[in-house]
Amino acid sequence: MIIFTTNFGDIEIELNVERAPVSSKNFLQYCEEGFYEGTIFHRVIDGFMIQGGGHTKDMKEKPTRAPIVNEANRGLKNTIGTIAMARTDAPHSATAQFFINLDDNDFLDHTATTNQGWGYAVFGKVSAGMDVVNNIAKVHTTSTRGHDDVPLDTITISKVTIK
Repeated sequence: MIIFTTNFGDIEIELNVERAPVSSKNFLQYCEEGFYEGTIFHRVIDGFMIQGGGHTKDMKEKPTRAPIVNEANRGLKNTIGTIAMARTDAPHSATAQFFINLDDNDFLDHTATTNQGWGYAVFGKVSAGMDVVNNIAKVHTTSTRGHDDVPLDTITISKVTIK
């Protein structure tokens, strides 16, 4: 279990190492290295998801390790409260950024081994603190430094605890 301490409260995450071993181990390694401490939730879309794990409060992107293989084809679904790897348009481009689903986002699930169909790899779920996630989802957002849906008030991950 991983606990993100944020200025909105704690979010507890349970990894699914059995079904998403590469994504889970990648996420856990970033947690162990302290990578997420001081990063922000930089993209918030109420009714869809909150995204974090890659930018500092001044919207600078942190350098990451190499991308990992996309495990979206392993059967886990983008349902409310699940955590998934964020990526670019390239299916196997996920590094450190993640998002927490605020709804059942089945359009993000794997449908085919094509660029369009790969989907986004779920690797765990929020086991406590969905109220915190939902409160983050309600913040006002703006566009800044080429990014849309950025919270007006910074939402920071100040501490990561691994249990």
